[in-house]
Amino acid sequence: MTVHTNLVALASSLPQAWQSRIVGRPAGANFKVVRMDGRAYPNESHSFDEALLVLEGHMNLQFGTAITRVGAGEVYIVPAGVPHAVAEGSHGTLVIVDSEA
Repeated sequence: MTVHTNLVALASSLPQAWQSRIVGRPAGANFKVVRMDGRAYPNESHSFDEALLVLEGHMNLQFGTAITRVGAGEVYIVPAGVPHAVAEGSHGTLVIVDSEA
């Protein structure tokens, strides 16, 4: 089955920010879209690498007290086991690629 999706429109239609929707599972990975709404997202870490791709807007990715701004068209690969959060002020459309079961 093929899927053709406008990710920005899909993220805008999600009923709640920070609630991801799986678009597909290419090569066995989860390909998710999320709407960021300016609120922070809590600290987390994973047993797998996680790709965070900003399609529009920007994400303030936080590692401890350090914040890295990830802009539209940029991707940040967070290595497995590294605690990270999203600081306030992040907004737009985010794509997450991970292997979470």
